[in-house]
Amino acid sequence: MTQRIKNIVIIGGGTAGWMTAGLLAARHPDRSLDGISITVIESPDIPTVGVGEGTWPTIRKTLSRIGIKEEDFLRRCDASFKQGSRFDGWVNGDVSDSYHHPFELPVSRNANELLHAWKTYAPDMCFAEAVCVQSSPSQDGLAPRQKSMPEYFGAMNYAYHLDAVKMSAVLRDHAVQALGVVYISDHVTKVIGDKDDDIEGVLTRNHGQVLGDLFIDCTGQKSLLLGGHYGVDFIDQSHILFNNRALVTRLPVAADAPITSQTISTAHEAGWIWDIGLPTRRGIGCVYASDYMSDTRAEEVLFNYVGSTDYETRKLSFTSGHREHFWHRNCLAIGLSAGFLEPLEASAIVLVELSADMLADNLPVTRADMDIDARKFNDIFKYRWARIIDFLKLHYVLSKREDPYWMNNRDAHSIPQRLQEYLEMWKHRPPVQSDFEHASEIFPASSYHFVLYGMGFPAVAHPTLKPVLQDALKQKMGAMMQKQKKFAAGLPTNRALLAGLQKASTQ
Repeated sequence: MTQRIKNIVIIGGGTAGWMTAGLLAARHPDRSLDGISITVIESPDIPTVGVGEGTWPTIRKTLSRIGIKEEDFLRRCDASFKQGSRFDGWVNGDVSDSYHHPFELPVSRNANELLHAWKTYAPDMCFAEAVCVQSSPSQDGLAPRQKSMPEYFGAMNYAYHLDAVKMSAVLRDHAVQALGVVYISDHVTKVIGDKDDDIEGVLTRNHGQVLGDLFIDCTGQKSLLLGGHYGVDFIDQSHILFNNRALVTRLPVAADAPITSQTISTAHEAGWIWDIGLPTRRGIGCVYASDYMSDTRAEEVLFNYVGSTDYETRKLSFTSGHREHFWHRNCLAIGLSAGFLEPLEASAIVLVELSADMLADNLPVTRADMDIDARKFNDIFKYRWARIIDFLKLHYVLSKREDPYWMNNRDAHSIPQRLQEYLEMWKHRPPVQSDFEHASEIFPASSYHFVLYGMGFPAVAHPTLKPVLQDALKQKMGAMMQKQKKFAAGLPTNRALLAGLQKASTQ
């Protein structure tokens, strides 16, 4: 139990495997006998899923820590800038039914003061546009930064839309060429070790045994190590999150076509459609629940949205849920092997980032330390998965659509108890930061504000709590609106900035 943890073996590549390898290798760069070795075994027989095209602003810190240049990343991943999400048709399906969840924080994190200021100084504006610089309609299609700014720095908070298969290749190349990660392209045929003890190693088809001290399971939904070898149960959450299918397609775009600045999520009768703009194409997917919509009907909905039946489609099946715990003995699951929740709000890649980041920052030194770190990791990530489930469900329970799918989403039996209690409380006062008290909170109170008040939830300030910051907020809102105009006039379009970066790389 006092032996040093020196050999880390990651089973599976893709976004999860290579991002984990990159963060570990960058934070622990010593590859000598006194340092650690990191090996990734990636099967050539298993293709990358490749539909995780949306990210959170955390991705900029992750890429910077790994050491990847932003311009290289944008160019090689066919990436574009993302400044939040737009939700169309989620309340009642009317033409005017649309709201934003931007990445920038509002002018104040004091919820009570914010509601008073909104109702007093901008009552005719939608919530996000009134309180957040990033929600002006004039900014749609604009980049969040200028070319002269330092990499990963912007005038506004931003993430990326990207080609996930290409991102995996970028992460792999950098990890192997710059960070000393060992890459084995081979198929794992057996896990070596007793199910009641640590994993000793894995047997591969062509490279024999690969031994290690810590094994990271990035084998996707089959969860070869944590689920298959150790039998850690999968906790099905489909009674809360109904969707279990996605029909996806890609549409080529003209070289001069505008590139939208947000993920567009459009509700339909039994789910929703994502629309993600990249420099060379749009990635579009119809997410739906098979209990409420047939595959044939999903295809009709998708083709109606794109306006053509000429595009090839691919069907993905999934179950929203996660493992009962994520770190068992000397095996940690990251990515789809840990779980998956429907792609609303793009939580898949950020969970990989957070998991790999916590491992890198708290890498156990000895085997005895590992048990302590495992308990801490499991506690934190059980909480994080539960809060993501709450937040995703929030989008459905506020809808007024009358399709059976949407009505059943509002049934109390499908709503987590914690969310039910908070919704009742928020009828009488807004969400405040202390409602999200955990140090590892994954969504701040402001994210709840954007969804609640974007979808028409009663914006009720605390009845007796006196606002005291209104003059300051009035000034901030005025300055914010001036900044919106300045950004609209001074920032380049996504297309122009990305084209300029591409041109510079070829000169």
